[in-house]
Formats: sequence, C-alpha cells, structure tokens
Amino acid sequence: MWRVGRVYRIQFTKPIDQELVVDLDFSALSHKSERDLELLYLWCKEGWVKSALGDYHTQKQALSRYFLAAVVLADPVLDVIRRELRRLSPDVRIDTDQIKAVLEAEVLKREVLEGDRAEHAKRKISRAASTPLRNLPAGKEDTPTPETPAGGGPVQA
Repeated sequence: MWRVGRVYRIQFTKPIDQELVVDLDFSALSHKSERDLELLYLWCKEGWVKSALGDYHTQKQALSRYFLAAVVLADPVLDVIRRELRRLSPDVRIDTDQIKAVLEAEVLKREVLEGDRAEHAKRKISRAASTPLRNLPAGKEDTPTPETPAGGGPVQA
C-alpha cells in the first residue's frame, strides 16, 4: 500500500542535484489540520493547474535558513541593526563590518554561511536588493490595501 508521497525539484547542475519539496505521509493526514489540507491541495488537480507546488517551493525556499542568513547579512539589514545598537548605546561606535563579523562568527551557524545553497541564497538576495520595491509586480508588496488597513479593522467610510 502506498502511504508516502514525495516531490523533488531536480536541479540540472554538475552534478545533477535534487531538493525535497514535499514529504507527505498519506496515512497520517488529518482532515482537521490546516497544514495537511494545504499539502493535499498541492497534489489535487486545481493545485497543479495553479502551479501551487511551485509557489509552495518558492515560499519554502524564501523561509530556508540559507535565505534568512543571507538576508540578515545584507547591507540594509546590517544598517538597521547598527542604527538600533547606536540608539541603545549612543556612546559606542559600531561599524557594520563589526556586526557582520560577530553574526558570522558567533550568531549564525557555519552551515548556513557556506556551501552551494548558501552561495545561491547570497546571489539571489543580492540580485533582489538591487531591485527597487516599486518595480515589483502588483500584489507582491506587503502594504495594506484599502480593504485591509494597517490596523486590521474594518474600513471606515
């Protein structure tokens, strides 16, 4: 009896590599679990038509430890950390290079800073950093819409 379903993304590099996207145990699914229902949607016809699996992989990749480490070490984030540290300790002079060195040596794990996945994440983050937010496709920004104001309450007319 077939109980486990796995979907891999094949990467045509040298050597050819694979990345696990979804690992689903059909015998352990619960109809009450929202996560299980979302994973099942990836397997259904509507999910395939809407390329939900590709979107799921993109979201999973964006939340990976490699991408998050690359974002933390990006210059804009280092500038924000520096500004906050200066606000907390106005007498201390801290450089972004010092912050980056401490993050790399003492805060982040070495595995998220080195290797092919880490390099891929760094390249993708540096490319994205050069793209201004106004050039993003509609709906890709995290700005409130008139239907959902920043406070989260109903729109007052």
